[in-house]
Amino acid sequence: MRLSEIGRLVWLNLVQNKFKVFLTSTGIIVGSATIMLVIAIGTGGKLEVAEQFKNLNAGSIDISYEYNGSSFMGRVPGSGMQGGMQGGMPGGRAGSGMPGRDMGGGFSPFGGMENQMNTTQITLSQKDADYLKENIPGIASATISYTTKQETEGGSMEESVSYTIAGVKENYADISNLEMAIGTFLTQDNDIYKERTCVLGYSAAKEMFDSVLEAYDSSVYIDNRSYVVSGVLMEMGTVASGISPDEAVFIPYETGIKYLTGKEVNPVITVVAEDVNNVDSVMEQTATVLAETYGENVEFTISDAGSKMEAASKSNDTLTLLLLAMAAIVFIVGGIGIMNVLFVSVKERTNEIGILKAIGCEQKDILTEFLLEASCISFVGAVLGVILSLGITPIIEGFSVRVELSLGGGVLSLLFGVLTGTVFGFYPAFKASRLIPVAALNHE
Repeated sequence: MRLSEIGRLVWLNLVQNKFKVFLTSTGIIVGSATIMLVIAIGTGGKLEVAEQFKNLNAGSIDISYEYNGSSFMGRVPGSGMQGGMQGGMPGGRAGSGMPGRDMGGGFSPFGGMENQMNTTQITLSQKDADYLKENIPGIASATISYTTKQETEGGSMEESVSYTIAGVKENYADISNLEMAIGTFLTQDNDIYKERTCVLGYSAAKEMFDSVLEAYDSSVYIDNRSYVVSGVLMEMGTVASGISPDEAVFIPYETGIKYLTGKEVNPVITVVAEDVNNVDSVMEQTATVLAETYGENVEFTISDAGSKMEAASKSNDTLTLLLLAMAAIVFIVGGIGIMNVLFVSVKERTNEIGILKAIGCEQKDILTEFLLEASCISFVGAVLGVILSLGITPIIEGFSVRVELSLGGGVLSLLFGVLTGTVFGFYPAFKASRLIPVAALNHE
């Protein structure tokens, strides 16, 4: 039997049973739409992770200390006391030039005792950052920053809104790869003289002034004090050292200490390794220097950009795998549905199969006919599934989920759909091809 004749028989069977074909392909429709959306969501998630961290220098390392009220101080090497005087610096490192820290209230009457309770918070400073840069080989640059929430108002805003205010040094922009849309970033003089000037993130500028140009050289009010806008950042859509630049307002570090936070801040030191391959070594040396300075029992959080990106990527990969597992289950259910319908079809068309065999059709012809039917049904379902995924995409994006549809995802969905129908349709087709002609003709 010629392939064209088999194709005509398949076409007639499908056209005469349109509703049954649609119902049979329902599982494939859902499966195809699911797998296309899984690929799109997975791709969108990867791009989102890449964008979130694209402005982080690959060699950047964040160092912070979080006071929990229960930390213990170790003995500062070379001293006979904790928090006492050493080399003329309270709690400092002899001859190191490291600034002293108020760790336990200054001079301790319990000199020489180990594990004294740390009753005050350690506050890192730019001097700490400079000390790390000077004493650890392989560090290219270092800066310090902190964030706080403050009521901010400006431009066309009718009422104040709480914004993230970032106190940063002049080198923060270079370390975090921030680019200016207009104006200039904060300068060292701004910080030294505690000037009330600021740089707005792109989204913050648009929200306050409706345009970047209007925001430049205007005034905003942070905690009821006016600040001159010296510049606006390019749109980043990213995160740097825990800060979302688009939504933040950047002010000089010391200005924020004077007018907003006082000394009660919890800053983050960011150092950048000269060679990304030496990040682990720099982290180990940083931990060693901090332990020598503050004591073995004072714990700092030290994390690098690479580990943050890796953690985010792993979370995204886990979600993608879960969605793929769900898609596979849906496909299996759809395949079983096709198998059941074909078994019923074989039973209903037993006499037809007997006639085809009686006029000379071979087993391979019957097998080919039923396999083509299964493949066509699944192909129709896969096409409808792709169309369905296109319709669902705007709804998913409405929940702030990034979806990146692609031609490759659509093709893969079609291939999986056809493959599922073919695989699950093989056994019913094989059973049909094995029917004995006489028995099939006499079947009622």
